[in-house]
Amino acid sequence: MVAKKVEPEAKSVSTDGVFYWLIAAIEYLITVSLLLVAGVVLVRTVVNFFNQWNAFPQSVVAAIDGILVVIILLDIAHTVYGHVRTAIFPVKPFLIIGILAGVRDILSSSAHLTLSTALKQTNFNDTLISLGVGVGVVVFLLVGLLFLQHSERGGDISTS
Repeated sequence: MVAKKVEPEAKSVSTDGVFYWLIAAIEYLITVSLLLVAGVVLVRTVVNFFNQWNAFPQSVVAAIDGILVVIILLDIAHTVYGHVRTAIFPVKPFLIIGILAGVRDILSSSAHLTLSTALKQTNFNDTLISLGVGVGVVVFLLVGLLFLQHSERGGDISTS
């Protein structure tokens, strides 16, 4: 019987460590980039809101749209940063981000319908389809969120 020589696994351990730190650095870079983009969007939203004061209804809708984009970006940054700290990739925050994005789309489409004075039939139909799809996405994601909440409680239906 011939004994096999066991090679130390130092190379794979150091390679794993390098990959871990490389992925963590990329995730931090993504988080910082999202925060930077959110800051730029927020500043531009505020500046545009005050510069377009004479078109108040449109500027309010644009401001709400911009603020919702900032909230979505901050939620994504928070989720990515949480993944870096815990090495767990949660699903729940992405469902919430999707719901926020769907609500933003619904608000944007309904504002488009409300503020447009001369709307062609094709634009009207496209906007209604967009509203329907947005509502469908929000309902679908809410059902997914409810299933996730139910599974986290261990299948207990009671609401105590």
